[in-house]
Amino acid sequence: MKTYELKLCGLTRQLPICPVSDKLDIAAFIMFGDVEVTVKAAEELLKRCPEHDVVVTAEAKGIPLAYEMARQGCGKYVVARKSTKLYMPDPLKVEVRSITTDRLQTLYISREDAQSLKGKRVLVVDDVISTGESLHAMDELIGQAGGTIVGQAAVLAEGDAADRKDIIYLEPLPLFFKD
Repeated sequence: MKTYELKLCGLTRQLPICPVSDKLDIAAFIMFGDVEVTVKAAEELLKRCPEHDVVVTAEAKGIPLAYEMARQGCGKYVVARKSTKLYMPDPLKVEVRSITTDRLQTLYISREDAQSLKGKRVLVVDDVISTGESLHAMDELIGQAGGTIVGQAAVLAEGDAADRKDIIYLEPLPLFFKD
């Protein structure tokens, strides 16, 4: 399998290159299970991020980062879930389509979590920002809840996202186009 060598926070990782379509491959960055990368990335991002009261991420791959940033920093994080749970009556919701997901998804936050965001300074985080669709969906949920977004951060900015001025990230991640 082809890999891409990522240098991040003094660490080196080999990322597998995976096909997205006939014309595009991506390097798969998976933080799950990599405590060393998670801790160092959270520490470095916190140095660059504005003051905040709560960290918000979308379920799944951003959870370790959000947890670690909250542990090292503000002490509070919220996860926008991909499905409703029994403990989530009348949740807030928004639809999103991500580059790594082949279908439309819905993100939800419970009314309790929404109340915890109201009037708070919110930092939105994810593992990788690519198209920005997941960020946009989380921004919409936070707006519905009455939170104020003070920053958007990720470990990696993929493709054109590296040119954005409205996000904080540690390293760019290239896209691999096929002929």
